[in-house]
Amino acid sequence: MVDMEINIVSRDTIKPAAAATSSLHPHQKPCNLCIFDQLIPTTYVPMLFFYPIIDPNFNLPQTLAHLKNSLSHTLTQYYPFSGRTKDNLYIHDFDAGVPYLEARVECRMFEVLELQEIELLNRFLPFHPFCKETESPDLLPLVAFQVTVFACGGISIGISLSHKIFDTQTANIFLKSWASVSRRDHEEAITSNPNLCQASLTFPVSDNLPQKYLAFMESMWFEEKKYVTRRLVFDAKAIATLREKAKSELVPNPTRVEALTCFLWKHATSASRHGGTSRRASAVAHAVNLRRRLKPPMPDNAIGNLFLWATTIYNPSDTGETTDELCDLLQLLHESFNGLDHDSLDALRGEDGRRAIFEYLDQLLEWMEILDPTPEIYAFTSWINILDEVDFGWGKPFWIGVMGKVGHAFRNLTVFVNTQRGNGIEAWVTMDEKQMSIMEKDPQFLAFASPNPRIMNV
Repeated sequence: MVDMEINIVSRDTIKPAAAATSSLHPHQKPCNLCIFDQLIPTTYVPMLFFYPIIDPNFNLPQTLAHLKNSLSHTLTQYYPFSGRTKDNLYIHDFDAGVPYLEARVECRMFEVLELQEIELLNRFLPFHPFCKETESPDLLPLVAFQVTVFACGGISIGISLSHKIFDTQTANIFLKSWASVSRRDHEEAITSNPNLCQASLTFPVSDNLPQKYLAFMESMWFEEKKYVTRRLVFDAKAIATLREKAKSELVPNPTRVEALTCFLWKHATSASRHGGTSRRASAVAHAVNLRRRLKPPMPDNAIGNLFLWATTIYNPSDTGETTDELCDLLQLLHESFNGLDHDSLDALRGEDGRRAIFEYLDQLLEWMEILDPTPEIYAFTSWINILDEVDFGWGKPFWIGVMGKVGHAFRNLTVFVNTQRGNGIEAWVTMDEKQMSIMEKDPQFLAFASPNPRIMNV
């Protein structure tokens, strides 16, 4: 029997190096949020990195001390992450610091990974993932860390990132910077210094953001249901077959993520209608990084929630029939991606752009009122081709995990992550328990998806 009791051995607050940002930035003004930051509810995104340590000369106490010290130095450049939000407008109080936990567990890392019980993963995170936070946002840290040491000497780093300021690319640039400082790669650390103000200058906050928009966005993020999270793995052969099935004259070369998104959308929609005659519409909302879609492009190191949801809806009542064709769903998805071109995004810049965003939200509110019943929404986000390089000096992560169980209120969400070997993709799918149970018994679904295979084999 594996002893999975995790003992927290220390709780610290890490602040930017030199003890106080007031000495480093004596005239530093608050760091403004952007309009997209404002609209996102306060919740924590989880990330988990597992590092087996095989170096016989590895000095654990020295490594743990250096890890904290390198984080402090990284926060000198990323000082807003050490602060707190104020009135959903800006970040200040840069000396508040970030929670940093160290823990021990009396088992080997591979014993945990072989258990295949992903519900256990939340024990390696400082905060519960994707909860509807009830505490005042102004009191909550923007990021927190838990470093857990296994009996074998392996290390996991669990990170909870506030979605109020972190999108995936922001997390990626920050973690790579920390890792480069840790392994003393000063050249890479310098090149990845953050751009702190571009997002707020391009997409400025609203001093009087209407409450109806905040309430609407919260309702889009959180719905009371009995959710479960499953880890589904698609190997390279399965992905290639699905891409072949999904291609069409209009989309001759669908990406891996596009093909998997539509495959999961198709089967989730089918499961929601199982045993009934429901004609409920279903919608996909896929996170799209805006940085390189803007003209001129915004740098990759611009921090903040610089993404939008590419949305598309499939309504069987429009045609009177359902479709089983991946290519049809993929064409809808592709059109939604193409709609986020630099011309449409340019219209969202500045004060005039903020009015355009409000008009778009009004249209969504009207759309949700017209559709009865409201559509089932499936959200997707991709961590493909990022985060794999988070090397603190001990090598790349053996495995990147996401989370165990979300809170009692959330939404259907899929996170795509590269497998660390074999060119496959892990899909971390959170969905209503009944829907998931139907999908897990569907032979057509299981022909491509492998439910939670041994991590050692992926």
